[in-house]
Amino acid sequence: MGRHLIAGRAGVTTEGLLHNRYRSRCMGRGRCGRGCDISASFHSPTALIYPAKDSGHCDVRTDSVVSEVLIDEATNRIRGVRVIDRRTKTPLEFRAKAVVLAAATLETTRLLLASKSRLYPNGLANSSGVVGHYFSEHLMGPRGSAYLPMLKGREATNDDGRPVPPYIPRFRNLTDKHPDFIRGYHFQGGAGCSDYPGHAHETAGFGAAFKKTVRDLYPTPIGFGGFGEVLARYENQVELDPEMKDAWGVPVLRFNYRFGDNELKMAKDMCDSIEEMLHEAGAEEIRINRNPLTPGWSIHELGTARMGDDPKTSVTNSFGQTHDVKNLFLADGSIFVSAANQNPTWTILALSMRASEYLADELKKGNV
Repeated sequence: MGRHLIAGRAGVTTEGLLHNRYRSRCMGRGRCGRGCDISASFHSPTALIYPAKDSGHCDVRTDSVVSEVLIDEATNRIRGVRVIDRRTKTPLEFRAKAVVLAAATLETTRLLLASKSRLYPNGLANSSGVVGHYFSEHLMGPRGSAYLPMLKGREATNDDGRPVPPYIPRFRNLTDKHPDFIRGYHFQGGAGCSDYPGHAHETAGFGAAFKKTVRDLYPTPIGFGGFGEVLARYENQVELDPEMKDAWGVPVLRFNYRFGDNELKMAKDMCDSIEEMLHEAGAEEIRINRNPLTPGWSIHELGTARMGDDPKTSVTNSFGQTHDVKNLFLADGSIFVSAANQNPTWTILALSMRASEYLADELKKGNV
C-alpha cells in the first residue's frame, strides 16, 4: 500500500532537561490525557513562561485583555498596546520598541482589524486587504474503528503507555496524483490500552454481563481519524462583527467559511482508505463514520495574515515582520500560507523562534 504506521511525534522529554528545572523525564505511565503532573510533556508554562521569567528578562502581567495595538502616525511605528484589566475594566497603555502578536490566529487577526487609524482605516498592517482572508484549518470527522481479534487474551497495562497515539503519515498525492482532489491527509489513531476503555460507552449491556463484555474486548478496539488539509481560499474569511462586542468592548469576529469540493472529496477518500486498511489488518466489526465534523472543530486555525514577498498580496515577510510596519511582528498560525495536513504547533514554534532571533538581531542593528 505504501503506507506506514508509526509512533506519533510529541514534545515529550525522554532524558529530562538540565536547563529547565520544571520538566522531568517521561515515565511512560500512559495517563497523559489527564495532564502530565511531572511536566514531561510540552506546555507553555513549564516549557516557555517559567524559564523566561527565570531569565530575569520577562515580566508576565495576567488578567490583561489587549484591545488595540497603538501606532504613531507621524513615524508609522508601533508605540505600544492598550490593554483592559479583566477584573476592573480599567484601560492601560504599555510602550514598546517593538510589538509581537502571538495571540493565536483568530485573536491576532481580531487585534489587527480592530486597531484602525488614519494610516490603516481597514485595520493595522492591512494595506493589502488580505488580513482575515485565506482562513484555513483541518478537516476532521471521517474515521474508522474496529476490533483486532489477534489481541484478545493479551495482558494490557498502562505501564507501557505512550504520550501520543499511532500515526499514519500522508500517503495521498505524494507521487501518484489522485483524480478527485489535491493535497492530502493523515490519520491519528488510538487503541484500547487506557485506564478507562474507550469502547465501554459504545458497548450494550448492564451489570456483570456488561463488565465481562468490556473486559473480553479489551484491549482489542482500535480507531483512526483523518486530518485533511483545507485549501487556503480568499473567500474563506473572518471579519469584525459590525454590532456585537465582547465584555471589554472589543468587536468579536464573525466567520464566512465553508469546506470546499476538494475537502469533501478528500473526506470520502479518508473513509474508503481507512476501511481498506482495517480490512487488510484483519479487523472485525469495522465501523466507518463518513461525516465531516463542523468547520472549526480542529481548532487549528491558520492563514489569516499570510506571509509572502509581495506586500500587495501578503501581510508579513518570511520572518513574521509586517510589510507595513517594521516594528510589528506576528508569531503564530496566522502567517501560514497553507494548513498542510500536520498538527501545526511545532511549525508555529519554529517560526516564532526564527522571528525572535531575527527581531533581536534587527534591534541590535538599529533597524527596528
